[in-house]
Amino acid sequence: MDIESKVFGRKRFVLELVEEYGFIRNCPSAEQASGARYHDEISFMDGDFRASIDITSEGELRGSVIDVMNEEEYAPLRAAGMNGAYVNTVRAAYEEVLKDIAEKCCVDVLFTADQTNRIAALIRDEYGVEPDFPWKKQPNDSAGVFRHEDTRKWFGIVMNIRRGLLETDADEGMTDVMNLKIEPGDLEWLTEKDGIYPAYHMNHRNWISVMLDDTLDDGTVMQLVRMSYEMTDKKRT
Repeated sequence: MDIESKVFGRKRFVLELVEEYGFIRNCPSAEQASGARYHDEISFMDGDFRASIDITSEGELRGSVIDVMNEEEYAPLRAAGMNGAYVNTVRAAYEEVLKDIAEKCCVDVLFTADQTNRIAALIRDEYGVEPDFPWKKQPNDSAGVFRHEDTRKWFGIVMNIRRGLLETDADEGMTDVMNLKIEPGDLEWLTEKDGIYPAYHMNHRNWISVMLDDTLDDGTVMQLVRMSYEMTDKKRT
């Protein structure tokens, strides 16, 4: 995970706050050419480095760190094998710049993917259930659990994982998935649909993983959520 994703994964920009912070709106032709809607340049480490920050029309932050001495991008920042004291100091200082932007320009959301947040809102509206996050302060602290209000059994678990864990030919990007309970024997026909897989990290006989990247529409995902919710109902169990 890159530094920007680490800071902004569960943040959403508020455009009024972005402008108040000092970001400059690009002219329409520049925005169309670069994909960047807002831009700012922020000096740090006593002016030795400069963060060049773009915010796209889709609300994604793109950043690069410029070494002011030679006006070139500071390549060691993103080199996995570079872990010297100075490089780590630059990384930490750049992350503080990003955290300041996040604090002053963003609001928090529960999950990384827009579809995940929409599904969470639909579950709240239909069942009055909010997710809890039992693994806070651990590497998988973004994993959210939806529990049946009567039985306290899980009927949904959201995780942010590498696509390659579900799709063998996928890139190394991250995605939100939701594990949902199924009837034994339903796995084969369900996984014939794009976006549905044998469950990551759970029993394949009883669970599936649903990709929350808009491969499936919200209505289809909620049908699967209802099936899982009913299977954990107190009367049924």
